[in-house]
Amino acid sequence: MNIPANLPLALGLLLFAFAISSLLVVPFIDFLYKLNIVRQKEAPKKGKVPLFDKLHDKKAGTPTGGGILLIAIVTLLFSAIFPLISYLGVFIELSHSLKYELLIIFFTFISFGLLGLSDDLIKIFGRARQGALGMWIGMSRFQKFSLQWILALIIAFTLYKFLGIQIVHIPFINKVIDMGLWYIPFAAFVIVFFTNAFNITDGLDGLASGLLMIYLFAFWIIAAGNLDTPLSIFIALWIGTIISFLYFNVWPARIFLGDAGALSFGAMIAVIGLLTGNIAALFIIGGIFALEAASSAIQIFGWRVLKRPIFPLAPIHHTFLAMGWEEPKIVMRAWLVGVILAIFGLWLATI
Repeated sequence: MNIPANLPLALGLLLFAFAISSLLVVPFIDFLYKLNIVRQKEAPKKGKVPLFDKLHDKKAGTPTGGGILLIAIVTLLFSAIFPLISYLGVFIELSHSLKYELLIIFFTFISFGLLGLSDDLIKIFGRARQGALGMWIGMSRFQKFSLQWILALIIAFTLYKFLGIQIVHIPFINKVIDMGLWYIPFAAFVIVFFTNAFNITDGLDGLASGLLMIYLFAFWIIAAGNLDTPLSIFIALWIGTIISFLYFNVWPARIFLGDAGALSFGAMIAVIGLLTGNIAALFIIGGIFALEAASSAIQIFGWRVLKRPIFPLAPIHHTFLAMGWEEPKIVMRAWLVGVILAIFGLWLATI
């Protein structure tokens, strides 16, 4: 992508998406209130209240499902604007087949969003049931995890078969590994991992959406450097909506992403890393997402193998909350770490 020539267009589209989102977000919040699509209390009505519920049930009643609005806005704007940009004098430069790259972007963004929306609706309107570690609401882990893998394998197969992506570059030693067919399960794992990592991170006001904004700015630069016009335009529109949403998502949040946004956005950041061929940068720039997922995995290991928790509460941001850190302090410090990781990841992508 010719950055000097196309940067004004991309920035203009970012501002346009921001303006559209800003006009719609408040009416959408009111709409969610009317439909009673709000966060529910999860604490048991009798007996001891778990620490997690003590820390978070005060957020009950806040509308959830902001991700639905963002997915709709980005999808509609991208569908309407991208076919027109060549008429605006923009030369479309491609890293991959345009048809299949667009297919992957739309399929990932929408399919994981629909999966998350299903889980949101079950959480809100379904009944709680007994789980392994207490009451469980929403789609079962097995159902959600299985569907994530099915969608991820479809995407990974498309990346391999129709875009011809099957190599992984290891920086520092400058080694390229041709994975062949093994790329399909590898790419599917990356997608499922970040889908859940983002969802796990989305536990404090503004935490996941702020880190996502930082991540997208970094990969916007990488996509532009890779001469990938479709991905650059998509990311620009997405950044615009995220900035608008973040205004209402910072503490105390007036709206949450919900699983619709969390699953869609987590899968999409993985696909962006796969499309740009920067797997190492994906794990560096998305390092806090990976850390949050790792802390949850360690906690599960503790309960199931050692029969005791490793952390006071998991994921790691809940540990800081349990230690008495104020929520905005945790979030802003995470953002600062995210900025440093983004700079490091960008540097990594250039060597």
